[in-house]
Amino acid sequence: MNLRAPVTLLDVAQRAGVSVATASRVLNGGDRVPRPELQERVKAAADELGYTPNAQAQALAKSSTNVVGILVHDIEDPYFAAIANGVMRAADERNLLVMMASTFRDAEREIAYLASLRAQRARAAVMIGSRRTDEESLARTASEVSSFLNSGAGLALVSQSGMPAHTIEPDNRAGAAELARSLAGQGWRKFGILGGPDALATARDRRDGFVAGLADSGLEPVAIQAGDFTRDGGYAAVEQLLDRGVELDCLFAVNDVMAVGAMSALRARGVDVPGQLGVAGFDDIATLRDVWPGLTTVRLPLEQMGRRALELAIEGGEATTETFKAEVVLRESTARS
Repeated sequence: MNLRAPVTLLDVAQRAGVSVATASRVLNGGDRVPRPELQERVKAAADELGYTPNAQAQALAKSSTNVVGILVHDIEDPYFAAIANGVMRAADERNLLVMMASTFRDAEREIAYLASLRAQRARAAVMIGSRRTDEESLARTASEVSSFLNSGAGLALVSQSGMPAHTIEPDNRAGAAELARSLAGQGWRKFGILGGPDALATARDRRDGFVAGLADSGLEPVAIQAGDFTRDGGYAAVEQLLDRGVELDCLFAVNDVMAVGAMSALRARGVDVPGQLGVAGFDDIATLRDVWPGLTTVRLPLEQMGRRALELAIEGGEATTETFKAEVVLRESTARS
């Protein structure tokens, strides 16, 4: 059986009556753009012969691919998933291919993934995570960020300020402070805070913002309990507070998944929400629609944040920081009878 040899760039060039270099510039891209009439001849010849451009050749011609990388701390977390969804939708509208990796909040893995995207000539990347406070890992990350940008690729970060790249920042402190003032205005007085890991700046900013908001109302937290930034972390943190016998009437968790875990622990202990204890979170993740009682929280435009991050990464230019405002959403979990 005779197999037909694949059509080459040389075949297209000969059919169009142009040089191989000209055919490559038309079909693979590059800095120099041939005259319109030459472009038409080359494209017509490629169509007639059924030529398919080589992706690696296109990358070399353009110094990049059409690949966009997404590095996310934990794709199972609805907060990160919603932002990544915004990035992916914006990329799809631009006919860009998305490669996504979960770093599991490991700084070395994040750096390695970004270096891999640089080696593969990715066009851009979006890093979605909670900024760490470890100076050594921050310095290593900043060094790879600079190398990535120097390669000609674009980059934007979400919730990771302090890097030499475009940054999308949710207004965590202001949102948490406004939530504290709103809850105090409802009559809650004895607050416990599920503070998340101290090494994550996002958790610290929300905790500190809530404490500042309480101070504006003449209050201070009765207890602050650290825990993992997860549903199970919230569950365990509440159990510790209950075992200590801390007297509370309202709990604030620094993210919604911790709040959902806290509500599960309270149900297991027979504590009524909000009858005996109010509960509030932060983020307004989509899965809250299935939670009862409805969770009071702070809403962030997560998908919009992802979309804008992709836009900034593609646009390039001087590094900028854009802050997205947060909005308090009061629901049944803190309703006073």
